[in-house]
Parts: sequence; C-alpha cells; structure tokens
Amino acid sequence: MPLREIDRDGPLALHEQVAAEVRRAISEGEAGPGDRLPPARDLAAVLGVNRNTVLRALHLLRDEGLLEFRRGRGIRVTGTSGRSDLWTQVHELVATARRNGYRTSELIAMIEAAEG
Repeated sequence: MPLREIDRDGPLALHEQVAAEVRRAISEGEAGPGDRLPPARDLAAVLGVNRNTVLRALHLLRDEGLLEFRRGRGIRVTGTSGRSDLWTQVHELVATARRNGYRTSELIAMIEAAEG
C-alpha cells in the first residue's frame, strides 16, 4: 500500500493526514475489504511519524467502520470506498468550518437548515 509523505506544515493534524492516506488507499483500490494493513510501526516508519500518531489514525478509521482490529490477526480493511468518501467529505467540512471560526453547534444548525 503506497503512501505519500505527510505534510508537517499542512492544516490537518498529523493523525488526520495519516487517516486520509489510508482512506485514499482504500478508495483507489490499493487496499480492499479483507486486506491486512502493515503494522503501525511500519506505517509510522514509512510516513515519518510517531507510532502513536498512526494508532490514533487507525482508531479513527476503525470508528468510521473502515478497519477491524483483531488480536493476533492484525488490522484488516472492512469498509468500502463509498463510506470512506463520505467520511472524507465530513472531515473536510468540519475542518473548513473550524478554519472559518464556526463552532460544531453552528455547523450542525447550518446542516439542519440545508435539509430544509
């Protein structure tokens, strides 16, 4: 699973960038349902970040339903790119709102108003 270098000066937190790279790999078919991911320490070495940063990203992706953790069996891809794309858009929306000074409650109110 080829991953790009993390931008330490970018607007996203490092763990969010790591998560985005794994989402991208899933979306582009580089890792599909049932595939096992490399260990967190290996991903950390490739990306040039701390192992805990990778673990935080992997837990985020697990909570999104894209990954499954199994003791003794590693981390496997369980989700599909459709869900991944949606989560990517949600995270981008939240990041844009934060950069523009909106609170979560204000963003939720805007989304509810858009449902209209």
